Amino acid sequence: MDALTIDTRIGVIGAGAMGAGIAQVAAQAGHPVYLYDNRPGAAAAAIDGIVRQLGTLVEKGKLDAAQRDATLARLQTVESLEGLARSGLIVEAIVENLAVKRELFQRLEDLCGEDCILASNTSSISITSLAAPLKRPERMLGMHFFNPAPLMALVEIVSGLASAPALAARLYETAKRWGKQPVHARSTPGFIVNRVARPFYAESLRLLQEGAADCATLDALMREAGGFRMGAFELTDLIGHDVNYAVTRSVFDAYYGDFRFQPSLIQKELVDAGRLGRKSGRGFYDYAEGAQRPAPVELCSGAEVATCVVEGDLGPARALVPRLRERGVRVIERPGSGLIRVGDAVLALTDGRLASQRARQDGLVNLILFDLALDYAEASRIGVAFAADSSYEARDQAVALLLRAGLAVSPLADIPGLAVMRTVSMLANEAADAVLQGVGNAHDIDLAMRAGVNYPLGPLAWADRIGLDHVLRVQENLLHSYNEERYRPSLLLRRQHATGRAFHG
Repeated sequence: MDALTIDTRIGVIGAGAMGAGIAQVAAQAGHPVYLYDNRPGAAAAAIDGIVRQLGTLVEKGKLDAAQRDATLARLQTVESLEGLARSGLIVEAIVENLAVKRELFQRLEDLCGEDCILASNTSSISITSLAAPLKRPERMLGMHFFNPAPLMALVEIVSGLASAPALAARLYETAKRWGKQPVHARSTPGFIVNRVARPFYAESLRLLQEGAADCATLDALMREAGGFRMGAFELTDLIGHDVNYAVTRSVFDAYYGDFRFQPSLIQKELVDAGRLGRKSGRGFYDYAEGAQRPAPVELCSGAEVATCVVEGDLGPARALVPRLRERGVRVIERPGSGLIRVGDAVLALTDGRLASQRARQDGLVNLILFDLALDYAEASRIGVAFAADSSYEARDQAVALLLRAGLAVSPLADIPGLAVMRTVSMLANEAADAVLQGVGNAHDIDLAMRAGVNYPLGPLAWADRIGLDHVLRVQENLLHSYNEERYRPSLLLRRQHATGRAFHG
């Protein structure tokens, strides 16, 4: 199915940040764009804002003046919905209210020609429900842009129960021609991104609630070990806790209270206190002028280490071996079960068990667990947890080795799965369930998480890299530790592991 032709009129309803951004994207792609808002002067103000944004791009050399002028010439406001009657595509970006949106689309259906595609930019309302009152529900789809629309690459093309596959394909090709990275999604709560992303916030919030570490330390681990652009506390402060909490509540309620999506009492308390993050001046962090940002906790060591023994394949952490050698550590390799020995200490990558539990079950004395990193060759920080009976000397030796590797070492309480491994495993588990339930395919889900929320790697590709056997083991151990449905492994994760097949390739 071909994209909409360049002369197709695009109607945009709602002149807030999202509506204005969508109008700018369509106009820059070459379409005549008609912008409507029922608030007097709002559409004109939005176009003034676009003028300023494009002017800034010209000043920075990212856009030439002729392109700016051509884009602005394609933008105009209309005073009523009737002014959108000749549109080939109308994208709605108004208040997130089912009744209001339904009434709007019913009016549009009567106003517009039969070949006009009706699309909603909703992030949370069912496309099936929006389309239900229409005479021709097959022409109703979701076209979910991410904020700011001119900069964010992802567009979720969302199909409801009655949406025509041919029209979904046309919107997909249109979004591509607009310079976006579209994905197909089925209309289920949260679509792809707002569903699969829930564990990123939820696991850090739970770790904080359980006293695993403070906000600054957990955020630093997610950035400097996990490769995420921001940690969960920084990101929710930026999004706004009222918004993030409301999305979590919406997904939780829509899935009939599935505890995988359970909201956090800590976040609710922030919302109740009006500490909404950056926009209110305080959230997990203080944004008042002159406020000092807390530093992550780091361990130091007085021990000197020159040699370590690596027993067996370290799996995802195997890049630690050349990293240690490059820094002058003599590494002796011999067969074994994937352990590092230095002095009295035994280091192992977390498999989801408590350090104390694993030490007892595996007969390991002085066990220190270390966390997952996106790239052990490049990471600048690592999290560790100590078994309760590990000696001070062994802890000191383990920390010294990791410091010798050039890693800042942050302590975590003895909690299941540590921080990065636990979060990534839960993201992969949720992504697997989304594939299993037909929300999207593995490629689209990974693309959505990279392009929509800037993850360093798609969760399923990350699971492939770690190894599905290890991810499944982490999930099973989390489930065993907590005995909560929240941590149940996805059937698809079990199936892929059983058949020896990766999610990709």
